[in-house]
Amino acid sequence: MKTIIKPSILLSVTMLIILSCKPGNNESPVNIEIEKEKIRQADIAWSKAAEMLDLEAIMSFYADDVVVMLPNMPVVVGKEAARELNRSMLDTPGYSAKWEPEKVEVASSGDIGYVRGSYVLTINGANGVPVTDKGKYIEIWKKQADGEWKVAVEMFNSNLPAQGLEPLDDESK
Repeated sequence: MKTIIKPSILLSVTMLIILSCKPGNNESPVNIEIEKEKIRQADIAWSKAAEMLDLEAIMSFYADDVVVMLPNMPVVVGKEAARELNRSMLDTPGYSAKWEPEKVEVASSGDIGYVRGSYVLTINGANGVPVTDKGKYIEIWKKQADGEWKVAVEMFNSNLPAQGLEPLDDESK
């Protein structure tokens, strides 16, 4: 007895094979430029929140497991520890801070990116006179399950020489 395969079954099996061989998944490709702009705008909004001294707005940009690495202090891990750190900074007399992104990059996967930029930070010195620091920062941003970008790692350092230390000359680098 000869078995005959119906054309509809053959077509269905062929389509399943073709679709299963399609590379990648059925998700839309990531538009890296759009994701970069989302991070850039989030970083600018975060700076504005800091200028307004709005602790809750500042905290809204942090991932729950954020790592904050500031100069001359231990690493701070987690959103609640970062909240206490930011609260103490905002309570510092004369505190003001603003920053500006200079470069934003996003991985081709579209789920992680970084920002490099510059900042200006002012606090009152021991004598009550405002002291201004200028420096650079780096932030690592992670895309959350809801599609929102949050800061996973924050780090900055001054362009000024540390007190009591002389800047390195070209020969000692």
